[in-house]
Amino acid sequence: MKNAWPIKAQALGGRHYKTNSEGQPYVDQNFDAYSVEYTFADGAKMIMDGRCMTGTHPIYSSYVQGSKGIAIASKANDCGTPSSTYTGQNPIRSKMIWQSTDESNPYQNEWDELVAAIRENRPYNEVKRGAEASLTTSMGRIAAHSGQEIMFDDLLNSDQEYAPDVEKFTADSPPPVKADAEGKYPQPMPGFKGKSEY
Repeated sequence: MKNAWPIKAQALGGRHYKTNSEGQPYVDQNFDAYSVEYTFADGAKMIMDGRCMTGTHPIYSSYVQGSKGIAIASKANDCGTPSSTYTGQNPIRSKMIWQSTDESNPYQNEWDELVAAIRENRPYNEVKRGAEASLTTSMGRIAAHSGQEIMFDDLLNSDQEYAPDVEKFTADSPPPVKADAEGKYPQPMPGFKGKSEY
């Protein structure tokens, strides 16, 4: 939305549930809830709040708030149409300025562009954008798991190996992260391991 990537992230998250409804322990490494504050070079903030908890209020939307109004970038899921803008901070019909009419699926649009580029023998490369988007999400997760402020450039230039020798993996290779004797994987402990997640 800003045509730029955030330069840093700070975050928090937590596990609320240790077992499933049958009493079996969860063994994964993820939190149940995350809240990430991304900061851009100009000081603008973007907040990502997310949770993965059955039975909670089912909201999955994207809002853009400014000093003069609010926009809904996605009403439901990743690309739920229509998008809209409003004066003030309440997205009510009487305050609506604009509403999109494009109901196309952006995932299908990307696929159509790729196929067209192949058929027409013209360049089409989303690798850099995809890698930087993935780095941004990793920056938020590491900020939550470590409890530290994580800088985009530091993470981009980090020499930490998350999956050592990944290029040599085969179907029989041992996993890069192993469960302990009880079958549990390392859990995040924000504030205890520096900038390391586990």
